[in-house]
Amino acid sequence: MTTRALASRFAGYAILIFFSLVFLYPFVIQISNSFKTEADASANPLSPVPHPFTTDAFDRIFGSTAFPTWLGNSVLVTIIVTLGRVLFGSMAGYALARLRFPGRPVLFALVLGMMAVPPVVLLIPKFLVLNQLGMYNSYPALIVPLLADATGIFIMKQFFESVPVSVEEAARIDGAGVFRMFWSVVLPTAKPALITLTILSFQGSWNEFPHTLVSVQDPGLFTLPRGLADLVSGSLGAGTQYPLKLGAALLATIPVAIIFVTFQRYFVRDANEGAERG
Repeated sequence: MTTRALASRFAGYAILIFFSLVFLYPFVIQISNSFKTEADASANPLSPVPHPFTTDAFDRIFGSTAFPTWLGNSVLVTIIVTLGRVLFGSMAGYALARLRFPGRPVLFALVLGMMAVPPVVLLIPKFLVLNQLGMYNSYPALIVPLLADATGIFIMKQFFESVPVSVEEAARIDGAGVFRMFWSVVLPTAKPALITLTILSFQGSWNEFPHTLVSVQDPGLFTLPRGLADLVSGSLGAGTQYPLKLGAALLATIPVAIIFVTFQRYFVRDANEGAERG
């Protein structure tokens, strides 16, 4: 390689490393402050090295807060909502992509319109509907309104439209119905789209905060985002309590990171296999 090419490559790597450090440093600070004492975190909040190293913050998280309750609620809500969004999103997407019925273009236009509406606009209508149906301040209030998602429907519709119709012809000749073709023939080919939808659904429901503000007020029904907001607002009393707050936030990010890293590997592999077949 020429000197100019080497210099260009070195500059490119240097820029990438710089921006990687810029994005990663706040996360490093979060981890380090989680293992600091209260005094050390207040005096040296930007230091990446805890001095002294301690796990007192995590002991307080599980002993002095309702973190286990928030964690259990988040796990329950996230699992049900993720399964619901994947199931209903794929079924609705297949119906919009393959079935021909009156009003289909209008229905799809409404789905696109829902994607354009800021979620904050729907907070008050959500509260009114939940209160009118008698669901307010309950687990159904946390779960039911989140089971369907316009973005998931759109993703699945676009993928199903890319699947050749010939894939379904053999099943149709054998007498398979619409649901059998969807479940046994088309859905298995949608693994990359399903993984993408799973990642988005899990991340979105796990981090969902505005919806909890208008659906529950009982502390026993708080999910992690609502509980962490309660901690940040100073519910435990005086002091900055940086180690406790950042430690709780760190624990809340671990499941999302695990899900993303695990499913991303399968997604990239399936995408590469699809490109090779194409």
